[in-house]
Amino acid sequence: MDKTVMDYVVEKTKELIAAPSCSQETKAAAESWLSKAGTPEEKSETEKYIKELEMDIMPIDNLIAFAGSDRGKEYFGADIAAGIAAHAKEIKEKGAKYCDCPACLAASDILSKKEEMLK
Repeated sequence: MDKTVMDYVVEKTKELIAAPSCSQETKAAAESWLSKAGTPEEKSETEKYIKELEMDIMPIDNLIAFAGSDRGKEYFGADIAAGIAAHAKEIKEKGAKYCDCPACLAASDILSKKEEMLK
């Protein structure tokens, strides 16, 4: 992987790990990828990492649906869920494809380098 891309992905991966909204599975994949960066296992670990990111990043429509559901209201609380749903609808109107929480933003930034990461 090109050094510039590696440095960018390492930085964004550290942001992802630090994000309070990062799932345990994604955090584990990120930590594992960091530990294998620069080793012979980097390529296979990169493939696993990308798959995990693609599974865990929250598409905006899924966020809207979840925040507006009974389960979302139970998870977040009714007022917070309503605020999340409204915010998600607002950013969707502006072209957002994914949730804009810190974890999803970092994941999106990393995935924007997917092709370069897989070279």
